[in-house]
Amino acid sequence: MAQTLFALTIRLALRIAMVWAGGFALAVAVRAVLPDQIGLTFSSSQSTVTLPYSRIGFWVCLLAALTVTGMIVIRSMLVDLGWMPHR
Repeated sequence: MAQTLFALTIRLALRIAMVWAGGFALAVAVRAVLPDQIGLTFSSSQSTVTLPYSRIGFWVCLLAALTVTGMIVIRSMLVDLGWMPHR
């Protein structure tokens, strides 16, 4: 079944929206579950910086959503250029 360019664009937009919604939901859940008191501590001669695990998890989830979005966009660009994925 041949699909129009508009239909493919809508499908791509919905996939990206689902990935970002899932990434934000997972990031918020990680931030809520992990405690703020424990984490990685970086010490130097002048100061000490503590990076809580909850923030690390939050940013990892958002980075994963960004990575998947990039992969979806690159794949759609390759299909537009004529590359057909093997199934």
